Amino acid sequence: MIAIETLLQIFAFYFASLIGSFLNVVIYRMPKGLSVVKPRSSCPKCGHMIKWYENIPMLSYIFLKGKCSSCKTKIPISYPLVELFTGLVGLYLAPRNLSITELTYFAVYFSIACVFIAHIIIDIKHQLLPDKLNIYLLIIVLPYVIMHKPLNYWLVGGMIGFLGPLGVTLLFYKLRGVVGLGGGDIKLFGILGVLLGPIGVLNNIFTSCMVGSVVGVGLILSKKLGKDTPFAFGPYIIIVAAVQIYFPDIFDHFNLVSLK
Repeated sequence: MIAIETLLQIFAFYFASLIGSFLNVVIYRMPKGLSVVKPRSSCPKCGHMIKWYENIPMLSYIFLKGKCSSCKTKIPISYPLVELFTGLVGLYLAPRNLSITELTYFAVYFSIACVFIAHIIIDIKHQLLPDKLNIYLLIIVLPYVIMHKPLNYWLVGGMIGFLGPLGVTLLFYKLRGVVGLGGGDIKLFGILGVLLGPIGVLNNIFTSCMVGSVVGVGLILSKKLGKDTPFAFGPYIIIVAAVQIYFPDIFDHFNLVSLK
């Protein structure tokens, strides 16, 4: 007899991989201002409507040998990789039982992870953190923290996360005439402040800025990035946040800001 926990893990992986397939649609369409619901998915080269059996996460890519069944255009390897990675995230967060607490935790933290995945890829490709994804993230995060955290935790955290980066960006623009952080980055910091609280978001701001600066300088020195080339900062914010949220014990060893 298969244990309930094992069944939940199998279901979580399969369900998450299906969501990963949808994330591919979001990643492709949202930066273009297209609906993520309609029309049905099709080959961007020949317009071939993708049938249901051509859209099974990971397996269809293998059966199709990575090519459109109609025009044989190569399907980006990122598609099955996003499905696989999202499936593994679902497996990692899989509920241990069917209690309300476990299912709520899975729904909230898996949803957060999905936004993070889409944000990272879109920002790398387009230097953009879409407002629609940030709004969805806030809708997920705000009710959860209101029920589980005191008012000063999420309110002060949100204010620090939003107003701090906004103030620095406005000052930088006034002094240099150049926009530092994009609006999407600032909004994301604000939402993370709601979720992580005052100390958590300060740690995120300092750590992500430090890591992003080191990587950015390294890319410039190696001439892989020009001084005036747009630089996607969102992935560093999100990677640091993901470690804080999903691997808090690891991050605790590197806290830059602490109440202790």
